[in-house]
Amino acid sequence: MNKTDQSSHTPMMQQYLSLKAEHPNTLLFYRMGDFYELFYEDARKASRLLNITLTQRGQSAGQPIPMAGVPFHSVETYLARLIKLGESVAICEQIGDPATSKGPVERKVVRIITPGTLTDSALLPDKQEAVLLAVSEAAGKPGRGRGQPRHGLAWMSITQGVVHLAECPQDALPAWLDRIGASEVIFSGGASEALETLLRQRNQSGQAQAALQTIAAWQFDATLGEQALCRHLQAASLQAWSADSLPAAHAASAALLHYAAHTQGRALQHVQGIQVEQDDALIQLPATTRRNLELVQTLRGEAAPTLFSLLDTCVTSLGSRKLKDWLLNPRRDRGEARQRLAHIATLRDEAAPLPLWQHYRQQLQGVADVERISARISLEQVRPRELVALKHTLSQARVLAAATGTPDTIEDDAKAGLASLLQRLAPPEGVIELLQVALLEEPAMLIRDGGVIAPGFDAVLDELRGIQDNADGFLLELEARERERTGISNLRVQFNKVHGFYIEVTQGQLDKVPTEYKRRQTLKNAERFITPELKAFEDKALSAQERALAREKLLYAQLLEQLQPRVHALMQVAAALAELDALSTLAERSITLGWCQPQFVIEPCIDIEQGRHPVVEARLAETVQASFIANDTRMGGRTRMQVITGPNMGGKSTYMRQVALIVLLASMGSYVPAGSCRLGPIDAIHTRIGAADDLANAQSTFMLEMTEAAQILHSATAHSLVLMDEIGRGTSTYDGLALAGSIASHLHDKTQAFTLFATHYFELTELPATHPHAVNMHVAATETGNRIVFLHELQPGPASRSYGIQVARLAGMPGAVITQARHTLEKLQQQDHGNQQPDLFAIDPAVLHTETRAAAAPENLTPSAVEEALQVLDVDALSPREALQQLYALKDLLRNDGA
Repeated sequence: MNKTDQSSHTPMMQQYLSLKAEHPNTLLFYRMGDFYELFYEDARKASRLLNITLTQRGQSAGQPIPMAGVPFHSVETYLARLIKLGESVAICEQIGDPATSKGPVERKVVRIITPGTLTDSALLPDKQEAVLLAVSEAAGKPGRGRGQPRHGLAWMSITQGVVHLAECPQDALPAWLDRIGASEVIFSGGASEALETLLRQRNQSGQAQAALQTIAAWQFDATLGEQALCRHLQAASLQAWSADSLPAAHAASAALLHYAAHTQGRALQHVQGIQVEQDDALIQLPATTRRNLELVQTLRGEAAPTLFSLLDTCVTSLGSRKLKDWLLNPRRDRGEARQRLAHIATLRDEAAPLPLWQHYRQQLQGVADVERISARISLEQVRPRELVALKHTLSQARVLAAATGTPDTIEDDAKAGLASLLQRLAPPEGVIELLQVALLEEPAMLIRDGGVIAPGFDAVLDELRGIQDNADGFLLELEARERERTGISNLRVQFNKVHGFYIEVTQGQLDKVPTEYKRRQTLKNAERFITPELKAFEDKALSAQERALAREKLLYAQLLEQLQPRVHALMQVAAALAELDALSTLAERSITLGWCQPQFVIEPCIDIEQGRHPVVEARLAETVQASFIANDTRMGGRTRMQVITGPNMGGKSTYMRQVALIVLLASMGSYVPAGSCRLGPIDAIHTRIGAADDLANAQSTFMLEMTEAAQILHSATAHSLVLMDEIGRGTSTYDGLALAGSIASHLHDKTQAFTLFATHYFELTELPATHPHAVNMHVAATETGNRIVFLHELQPGPASRSYGIQVARLAGMPGAVITQARHTLEKLQQQDHGNQQPDLFAIDPAVLHTETRAAAAPENLTPSAVEEALQVLDVDALSPREALQQLYALKDLLRNDGA
């Protein structure tokens, strides 16, 4: 943009530049008629991002003005694209009256739309939350984080109205960022280089998709933050919420609330709750775990098939968001999970003619998003049709709240729990009745269009509307009267937006026009006139239309004002609706998918009978109508680690993931895909699975693998579940095998976590011989000729072979390559035969064996008599008696061969 002093610009550009100076890092949508226009650098940027035309029209300060624009009636489409790209937009509207303005119409930025402050359903997907996070810095305290800088965290979803607070040392900040999953992060412009580098590198590496905003350092004030929180809670202190000794978090909350109010153009009256989050309150689910287990997104970045897509059959968007929150934030304390399981058991009860879960899901059909509507009421951004939807939803909620009866077969405490949930659905008093009398059943989309307030609600509005409604009758009556009085048979009384009301007379009848007719417009074949009577009516009618619209806007604003005190109660109804939908959905899923209720126990264990991978099982049923092969998992007591071997595609990774998913589902309070499940305390689920790189941060596949493994070794505890899949395969066999053995030993000896350790290093199967809490397991496969059949069954002991060449053949590898590989394998096996087997877990790693070897016997040895007899034996053709005879014969051969 031209740096010329603003005084040299046109008045309109002076106005624009003044507004733009207040929002330098935000795209300014400047309202001009039916368009939002952008100028200078904003126009160039928007043209590039939105693929809209960049033009130059007029001049200001002697220079052409680059500009681009979007229609106001479709602005949401463009805003959604910009928000998805991480941009923020300031909406500048005309607030002055063009008819009375002597210069440019007065304009004002009425709202700033940013990725973390979305409330509009057109911009925010139904099943996602926009989370705004503020991060502050403070000096570290002795003994806490080893003197590192401490960070205060404050975050919220504006549609929920709850501020979350936490403090953490610097080395724990990445984990908190993963856990919060903010859409937008704000931090001080005077932040340390370490903090700014961390935030920006996470975005560049793709670990987070959060928009970053720097704001003035003075906004991070602990005293201001504590006062603001007390004001929202209407409390003298934060002691009741155990939030009074968190100065760094208070500083972050000051910036959070100020920024949120600034973007919305008003204070956030609906923020009436805070929640202090502790590091040890939730089960840790690092970003790698969420990705590897495909909880809400596949490895390809798609929304399905994932665990959430399988679970989410909710009938409301409220329920879907609640269910996702339960899935991603399971608590270590089992109180909430036990309560949910009790509710699910109640809802599953088949004693009633219609199961409760089915009854409630029917009642919840068509329920509106009360949570977001309530927030938009508080922000005075709600639309008329949303209020009508709220009215209908509250009516349904009132019916549900009254239906507290449950079948007699349900235990009393379960009844009480469900009854308490239903009672929370009772709508605030008077809201339904107010909305019923105030609004039309089918109002206009926007209040600016009029046609929103119901007849009978306001006498003044009814009178103004009566003038408009009677206009047609008056004009017809006037036309008939004037025809009779003047004798002009084709005289017409009409209206258009340009010239208003008029009487039209054709050229051939002009001699009959009375003298009181005043000429208004001349046409080719007619003249248009106005009379004092018609002019008086015109003034009254047009004035009535304008005044009616102004009156409707006033009444609508007053309606929102009346609803303000009920917002908190509406939020409570929204929370109850969401919980009822999520619980009913989990009950439906448990029945439809054949899941069982898990049992929580005190002793450390993961005891699963006939466990299944829920997503793979569902996909098999959908695609090939095949059954999933279930497997047991017995860990606890003396067994802490399973060393899992077997061929690729045999099911090792599926088995490991299914154990993690069953543990997670149980911990969130859901039934699980298993025959039975006993689960002890769990504090984290860690995974190191798959091969990937992070080229943006110069991390190779192996470097990333080692980094993730190191994080697990530093973080996991004896109550953690750890999944290690093919660790050490990204480097040479010497290094990889040595590292894999050391990592396995550390997890067994030091961490003592529940560990599933899948590997192709057969040397690792020796670990259980020297490590008493480890056992060998393998996924079974069998070979017929050159064909391999995967049994997908987990069996005790190590695998006998790797079957890598057979898997390569299944993948379509050229036959010549397969043949050469077989010959090479035979040579390697012959060379390997006779080598002394090293002690893999000795202190000195120099003796580690360097090659993965199969257990098949070399072909150059002379077969024994028993082996020759077995080779010619047709087992499938034997009767039971013949098989017994052959067994005795083989024993005789073995005895003679040994003699």
